Amino acid sequence: MTDRTKEGLWAWKQSENNNRMIAAQGGHSLDGPGESAIRLAYFGGSCFRITTPSGVTLMIDPWRNPPWGGWDWYLFDFPRCEVDIGLSTHAHFDHDNLHCLHASTLLDRLVGRFEFADVAVTGIADKHVSDTTHNKYDWAGLTRKLTPMETIPPDNWRSFDNSILIVETAGLRILHWGDNRPDPPDEIWDALGQVDIALLPIDGSPHVLSYDQIAQVCARLKPRITVPHHYFVWNITHRASSLLPPDDWMASHPNARFTDTGEVTLRTDEVKAESDLALCFGTKVAFDPAEELAAKSGKVGA
Repeated sequence: MTDRTKEGLWAWKQSENNNRMIAAQGGHSLDGPGESAIRLAYFGGSCFRITTPSGVTLMIDPWRNPPWGGWDWYLFDFPRCEVDIGLSTHAHFDHDNLHCLHASTLLDRLVGRFEFADVAVTGIADKHVSDTTHNKYDWAGLTRKLTPMETIPPDNWRSFDNSILIVETAGLRILHWGDNRPDPPDEIWDALGQVDIALLPIDGSPHVLSYDQIAQVCARLKPRITVPHHYFVWNITHRASSLLPPDDWMASHPNARFTDTGEVTLRTDEVKAESDLALCFGTKVAFDPAEELAAKSGKVGA
């Protein structure tokens, strides 16, 4: 049996170093998109990479398969990625794969404010969704019935906490909701304020938020752009996940657009000019799933 007390981060094995961070803290550019623009890349699941104007990269919620084995959510391991800053909103396997990132700085379930170079990140502590009766499988209810885990606040286990993240860069406020509950108290809404880009868990099952709850969250946040995540991608996600694509929600939205690529450049002035745009990456991601599948097949056959 594996001794869990001996497991931990493995950054000590990584060949990279923090030279980029040293350059950035000295005010040097890291080949970013330039003044008043960001790059937003999608990696499946709830994972996004944000590149600031100067080139600092932040990756939020990298995923992994369930650590207990038996069944998988993803067809392969998370692709190898080198980033400057890795962040996770909460301690669920489909959001917390920070230890596999090649990152200089890790911010796990951040509460408070972190500032570096041309970016600031604020983590606001709240709670994971615990009422999933809107989902066909009511997975949170099943969790309470089939395991000793408590999911209902305030006595929930750690994995049903959640930190909502606000990334500020290029004059934009970008929110990653994680899997937060739809009805946090007023002081949470006051801290969040109005955002420019909201990364929200939106899928057809619906797994985290119901469509009505999404509408309520958007009404409070008033985002200029809403970007779905936490949905099924046919060549990344197992059907056993029970997730579905966000296509029905996108089709119901009066101002909706799918991207052509897995990474887009968003200029500040263009974002500020938008009004309630739904922007979805669909099946486009910022890596090649076929390469990852081939690599996994090669390992299996070796």
